[in-house]
Amino acid sequence: MRLDKLAKAAVAALEDIKGRDIVTLDVRKMTSMFDWIIVASADSTRQSRALANHLQEKMKALGARIHSVEGERTGEWVLVDLGSIVVHIMQPSIRQYYNLEELWAPPPRSRRKRAADAAR
Repeated sequence: MRLDKLAKAAVAALEDIKGRDIVTLDVRKMTSMFDWIIVASADSTRQSRALANHLQEKMKALGARIHSVEGERTGEWVLVDLGSIVVHIMQPSIRQYYNLEELWAPPPRSRRKRAADAAR
């Protein structure tokens, strides 16, 4: 299965169980360890575990390999490693504290680059 379809399927699986504020980040230009990061919020530890379990079931049904799962016991931050895709399911306070979206966001374009693009 193509990677973008697998990422879309992972997002759909999270949406099935009411994952909130789902963000998909393409990090291929930033690291060679994985290609996509998906971050989602869950309202409770029980929902975090349910999201992680549902995601694993859906991905296995599509033939994807689950490399590892971390954090299921506490449920505050559950990481599901799908190899090229890493899914973070986080409680809102944990998500705000670690702010993965900002950490993995592409660097802002410099003024020179924007000026050069505008001149074209």
